[in-house]
Amino acid sequence: SSRIELGARVTGNRLRKNGVYLITGGTGGIGLAISKYLASEFQAKLVLTKKTDFPARASWEQYLTTEDVEEPTVDVIKKLLEIERLGAEVDVQVAEVADILQIPAFLCRQTDLIVAAAMSERVVNIKKGQFVSPWDMRHAVEKCRTAGNDRVFVTERGSSFGYNNLVVDMRSLAIMRKFVPVVFDATHSVQLPSAAADGDHAVSGGQPEFIPVLARAAVAAGVDGVFLEVHDKPKEAKSDGANALESTKLRAVLKELLAVHGALAGAHLKR
Repeated sequence: SSRIELGARVTGNRLRKNGVYLITGGTGGIGLAISKYLASEFQAKLVLTKKTDFPARASWEQYLTTEDVEEPTVDVIKKLLEIERLGAEVDVQVAEVADILQIPAFLCRQTDLIVAAAMSERVVNIKKGQFVSPWDMRHAVEKCRTAGNDRVFVTERGSSFGYNNLVVDMRSLAIMRKFVPVVFDATHSVQLPSAAADGDHAVSGGQPEFIPVLARAAVAAGVDGVFLEVHDKPKEAKSDGANALESTKLRAVLKELLAVHGALAGAHLKR
């Protein structure tokens, strides 16, 4: 297999004939659709993960003859066999994957939604609304905890500052960390909502040049984690391209964040 350096720009189609591709949730509707495309166009080797047990490949044909045709696994196996006939090699593996339920910023005050997410017993990420004060996020967190789920954190993604603009009050990170772990979303925080014209439609713009600046400040403020949306060609991204970090800049940004974090850790040890 070829190695792609983080700082290198890759041109052309990255999908390769007979390439190996891992698809999480691969036996779901979207995963199967992607698999079918990769099979028909690239005769790919596919590793599909799912969270629950699945019949071994050697028993698929027998499974079709002994199980109820209405059983969901039967339908999945039929689709996998079709994918194989298109030229793919298919390997289904049971594996745990990251499983966090995210409450969108605009819905962070919706009690029923937060409670339902909490009752799933999964980790819950509540994105702080652009219109919500940091101290008021305590109420959203308590809704989750009262429902019996302490596995919750919040994400800061900027606050509305007049029209079509966001600012980040670094004090909010320290305020919210008093009652919950905090992640800083360095890319959505530089978004300019509905600030770019696209004919008759308003679309969001952004100031990605400030992503490293705000991320460094957040780490210096003691944030628990940093979220970044990264794209090889932000201008061609289907969503949030105006506020995405170009992939060739990722290594430098991460090195800076680690340096800031390390400097703080060193300073604390010297006290």
